Amino acid sequence: MKIYEELQARGLIAQVTDEKEIRELVNAGKATFYIGFDPTADSRHVGHFMALCLMKRLQMAGNRPIALLGGGTGMVGDPSGRTDMRPMMTVDTINHNIECFKKQMSRFIEFGEGKAILVNNADGVLDLNYVELLREVGAHFSVNRMLAAECYKQRMKEGLSFFEFNYMIMQSYDFYRLFLDHGCQMQFGGDDQWSNMLAGTELIRRKLGENAYAMTQTLLLNSEGKKMGKTQSGAVWLDPDKTTPFEFYQYWRNVDDADVLHCLRLLTFLPLEQIDEMDKWEGSQLNQAKEILAHELTALVHGEDEAQKAEAGAKALFTGSGDSEHIPTVELSEEDLTDGEIDIISLLIKAELVGTRNEGRRAITPNTCVTIDGEKIADIKYQVKKEALEGDGILVGKGKKSFKKVCVK
Repeated sequence: MKIYEELQARGLIAQVTDEKEIRELVNAGKATFYIGFDPTADSRHVGHFMALCLMKRLQMAGNRPIALLGGGTGMVGDPSGRTDMRPMMTVDTINHNIECFKKQMSRFIEFGEGKAILVNNADGVLDLNYVELLREVGAHFSVNRMLAAECYKQRMKEGLSFFEFNYMIMQSYDFYRLFLDHGCQMQFGGDDQWSNMLAGTELIRRKLGENAYAMTQTLLLNSEGKKMGKTQSGAVWLDPDKTTPFEFYQYWRNVDDADVLHCLRLLTFLPLEQIDEMDKWEGSQLNQAKEILAHELTALVHGEDEAQKAEAGAKALFTGSGDSEHIPTVELSEEDLTDGEIDIISLLIKAELVGTRNEGRRAITPNTCVTIDGEKIADIKYQVKKEALEGDGILVGKGKKSFKKVCVK
């Protein structure tokens, strides 16, 4: 099976402009393509993971990726999928986030001579003369067509600022410059980027009389059509300082039965034949499929050693065997205790299992989902003594998926 057909079989392709041409270029390993990443945070999250995996798959098939970091477009912010304007970031914040992105991307993409290219669009966008941009680029855009695009249409009720209205022009200019500077014929990205990507192909056609292509990949949605990669505490990040390898593993270990094979196809590099065999699995075998999914993705993002540690921690947590050393641990100090004790709500906050005291109170009910060493805690005034926190400490849980070891220094 060639790479384009594999992408189709995995369910990764959503929309394409010219399927025959894209198929031929990609399968021949002759495509130079780019995917853009605006530096909206100092880490990528699970929602961006598919784009990084797509780049890796295509590079393995001989194609040349360009990772475009939005040092320029990030100054404006993409309105796609938003109901309000993105907060404006400082230049220092954008530059810091870009440096963090570079480190993360090198885990997935091979950069270097004749390999992948890393480009910061601040180098081309920030020095543009506004009137020159209007004459050279803006003249090729129809306001009527722009307003009909999905990325803008959904914002018209709430109000679309002229500031954000320029984003499509900037993204199209990116494609145009990459075509000129690097021979980049293709732009790939999430399905919510379709309007912006079409605008880029049209600009290249109008300005240069050349063909350029766009392909979107499906968004990472669960069986209910909701975006994956969110937990009660927020996004599932690729940065181990934001989401530990254990927590990352646990997220995938606990996906719904209906989503596990879908995720295996979209996100892992396991052979399709192996995944198709799992279609026959039922009951407890689905738990094995979830363990495979969790291990594969944790190894991809954090390395095989961290995946093995996370797996050992999960086994210790749920079976009482294995090495509990790798379960995330929170260390309290004497200052966190009052008269040698800490109340359960303060403990939940310190363990980052809840964000506020109100959230902690709501979690502790007669049908409580809060546990200490497996025992349910239903009293919001419950106190944990220092003696219990000494040595290996205690295992504090909220629900079936969130656990922390808590000890005192």
